[in-house]
Amino acid sequence: MRKLLEKSPIDGFIASIFLAVVVAAVFPASGTFADVMDWVVTALIALLFFLYGTRLSPREALDGLTHWRLHTTILAFTFLLFPLIGLALHPLLSPLIGSDLADGFLYMTLVPSTVQSSIAFTSIARGNVPGAIVSASASNLLGVVLTPALVVLLMSSDEGVHISGESILEIVLKILVPFIVGQLARPLVGPFLTRYAEPTKYVDRGSIVMVVYVAFSEGVQSGLWSHVDTLDVVLVIIVSTLLVAVMLAITWFVPKRLGFNREDMIAAQFCGTKKSLATGLPLASVMFTGSVVGFMVLPLMIFHQIQLIICAWLANRYHRQAESQDDAVPA
Repeated sequence: MRKLLEKSPIDGFIASIFLAVVVAAVFPASGTFADVMDWVVTALIALLFFLYGTRLSPREALDGLTHWRLHTTILAFTFLLFPLIGLALHPLLSPLIGSDLADGFLYMTLVPSTVQSSIAFTSIARGNVPGAIVSASASNLLGVVLTPALVVLLMSSDEGVHISGESILEIVLKILVPFIVGQLARPLVGPFLTRYAEPTKYVDRGSIVMVVYVAFSEGVQSGLWSHVDTLDVVLVIIVSTLLVAVMLAITWFVPKRLGFNREDMIAAQFCGTKKSLATGLPLASVMFTGSVVGFMVLPLMIFHQIQLIICAWLANRYHRQAESQDDAVPA
């Protein structure tokens, strides 16, 4: 079976993501099983960042923390360029998909970057993982304040904005604590994990597949897909796909012009093109009420799935390119 998959023209990682979407559509996680899956995803994310902590030397982690040019560039993509594009598209989308969905598309451009998928894709593509960890985590921490501020500034809404410290605590517990523990445990478990590095790559890919399944299951269970016409969904898919493509081009071209090396360009591309469903959903639930919430998060859910699929393909392409370069270097 493994040899058959290796010969198949369909990438196994991409196929796994599509399979997760199909399984979630047919057998969505619900009830106790959904609660269990939430815990499984949380555990996988914690394990993922523990492994990142064990892989990175303290010097690499410090370099990632002090790379302010990379972090500033990524934050500008997330909280400046994306909102400007969202504002420009809003009057064009309103007559096509309705004002409610157009508002939801604008809201999607205001949320922070993803954390686990941005870093996992950067790792798979052999980019600057320490820089991606710092940038993605900073984006989510700042997003707890910046996203509501941008909603108040750019969206006409009478809803009150209430910010909870739970989002900050969740980031710390899921991301920073496991990473720090991994750094502390590095002298003990580092050599073992280096010796068996090949199996650990499945944690990167497996966590993304599980996130896709759980996220899509939540959408199916909440009935969001029945709130709009099929044509509206198709249009949102088309616009979202084009937006992902445009942002991937911009986030590669700008860092290249700024003189970033390939590893930094990869981190900027994968962190600067993402929008977080995990952060965007709870923020929407406290900023909007009633049926409005469904329209606010539906474009974000669609965009989230598209960005995962496209970036998974791109990360694997970069990985194969890096392997080809390694093979070309004489021993």
